[in-house]
Amino acid sequence: QVQVVPSGGGLVQAGGSLRLSCTVSGIPIDARVTGWFRQAPGKEREGVACINWANGNTVYEDSVKGRFTISRDNANNTMLLEMNNLEVEDTAMYYCAAEKRYMNRCYLFDTEYDHWAQGTQVTVSS
Repeated sequence: QVQVVPSGGGLVQAGGSLRLSCTVSGIPIDARVTGWFRQAPGKEREGVACINWANGNTVYEDSVKGRFTISRDNANNTMLLEMNNLEVEDTAMYYCAAEKRYMNRCYLFDTEYDHWAQGTQVTVSS
């Protein structure tokens, strides 16, 4: 059984930092692809970053490049999202998602993921 459990988030001032984590189990590491998505009020859900656990390949949405870093800790089955220089526009509900697929990359399309965790709120104040 696949389990995806998030933690982290909260309230921070613009320019500050937050870290999100997500523990994933039930998918072999060599087939594990995970990502972070977010949805702001009145907007569609969008992909933020994803990582392929087999080789560490990552993909980032353009607006977070250079500010967010996604990584994985294989030993602890944990995916991290380090968010620096946060902007008010980053305010959203953040979701981690997982997929079992043998490939060498990841995708920022939510239709690619079957397993979703509950959201965690990130609020950036001006």
